[in-house]
Amino acid sequence: MKVLVTARSFGSADDKAQKLLEENGFQVKKLVAADGPIAEQLKTEIVDADAMIAGLEDYSPELLERAKKLKVISRYGVGYDKIDLVAAKEKGIAVTITPGANGDSVADMAMALMLAAARNVGYMDCCIKEGRQQRPTGVEMFGKTLGVIGAGRIGKGVARRCKGFAMNILCYDTYQDEAFAQETGAKYVDFETIVKEADFITIHSPLNEETKNMFHDEIFRKMKKKAVIVNTARGGIIDEAALYKALKTGEIGAAGLDATLEEPPYSSPLLELPNCTITPHAGAATYEASSKMGFLAAQNILDIFQKGKCSFTVDQ
Repeated sequence: MKVLVTARSFGSADDKAQKLLEENGFQVKKLVAADGPIAEQLKTEIVDADAMIAGLEDYSPELLERAKKLKVISRYGVGYDKIDLVAAKEKGIAVTITPGANGDSVADMAMALMLAAARNVGYMDCCIKEGRQQRPTGVEMFGKTLGVIGAGRIGKGVARRCKGFAMNILCYDTYQDEAFAQETGAKYVDFETIVKEADFITIHSPLNEETKNMFHDEIFRKMKKKAVIVNTARGGIIDEAALYKALKTGEIGAAGLDATLEEPPYSSPLLELPNCTITPHAGAATYEASSKMGFLAAQNILDIFQKGKCSFTVDQ
């Protein structure tokens, strides 16, 4: 049976996942950009694939219609908004995710972006490399108020890290974890409270109809003038045109984005702004996360084929 891999960092840390699949009768084929656009390769390779270990590419009804044998799309990560779940269900294709496997890596990235945006690290680095010294005035994180949008595994991880900065933790989530609140001193509040009171806002929500453009013109006007907003979740949660305006006019202080509407965002006007730090959706790009995500993605495939079910199947 054929497992098609599009996740770029699959196998970069170790070969445990590939060995697990091969020992259970699967042939693993990884698509690489050096052989041409992944989307174009997929059109041909998906035809006889039995399973996918999927990256961030789109799985449209048209693409899934080409799949003749596909039984499972095992997402290398937790986001599945690029997969048409209705079309997958109609084709009898299970969709699975790897929750928790990249949690520490993404939480670390959120911290890195908060610090980098607050202290203009990327901008100063670029200036030095261009031979011109700049020292823009930043803001401190220590003792400030953190607003966590989506206090799941990763959001909680960021909050725990921020306790080391003596930060006041505010969380916005439909589920309130009282044990976590007691552990960290976090308070669950409404969205408006975080918008108005947080010095730093970190986003860890899925992209859906409720969260699409959650941060827009009116919201940015309500935020603190020196507020820093960080998104390591999904592009589209922030209205990027509104963010550009807010950063350009000084409505808010800075932004750090590991997730953007277009990836990579080469044509985005946000790239022009010294107070906007952008990374290429690299939150999970650590050796540790790669190893854990790869192994769990492989195990999810085995569970579907051997047991007919998987604990991490997405509701379709």
